[in-house]
Amino acid sequence: MFTGIVQAVGRIERFQPEAAGARLRVHAGGLDLSDVALGDSIAVNGCCLTVVARDGTGFEMDVSLETLDCTAGLEAGARVNLEKALRASDRLGGHLVTGHVDGAGVVRSVEPVGNNRVLHFTMPAALCRYVARKGSVAVNGVSLTVNAIHGDGFAVNLIPHTLAATNLGELRGGERVNLEIDLIARYVERMLAGDQGAAAWGG
Repeated sequence: MFTGIVQAVGRIERFQPEAAGARLRVHAGGLDLSDVALGDSIAVNGCCLTVVARDGTGFEMDVSLETLDCTAGLEAGARVNLEKALRASDRLGGHLVTGHVDGAGVVRSVEPVGNNRVLHFTMPAALCRYVARKGSVAVNGVSLTVNAIHGDGFAVNLIPHTLAATNLGELRGGERVNLEIDLIARYVERMLAGDQGAAAWGG
């Protein structure tokens, strides 16, 4: 579990294809790795991955084919947002983020507004119903508040701190991003489905 508050921006130093997916080598940037053990989870651009090797400057992770199919921005050389898993004693500064990417969105436009930027995203139609104005969404692992909804996507306002502390300030029109909808929205839908959901599983 994560908060969507990025702790550092790293870089994918190596992307090594393998039969079952790929092995990533990530330079940790300013992320403190002193308390990271093998088997720990780190969100990389919003995707929860398991540390399988590490040293003083970075770590390695195995990525499945399924994960590669539904995520964006994990290619060699990419700058990626990093967050270590939430501890029970940590502040929840963003919202509850699982690190399970729901799909990839696309940057429709980037609009400067003073020192801020308004980013408009399109998203898969199946995810649109989960996003609400003033609700939460994770973009590349960053917890953001939805400012506006349009037919096939949404807009967010990025303050200077977010632009400087994450890779969202580098986004341009046409780029793909990882999206995770609010966890609460998933459970609300499941509860509203009631017996219909159970019937679908043969319950």
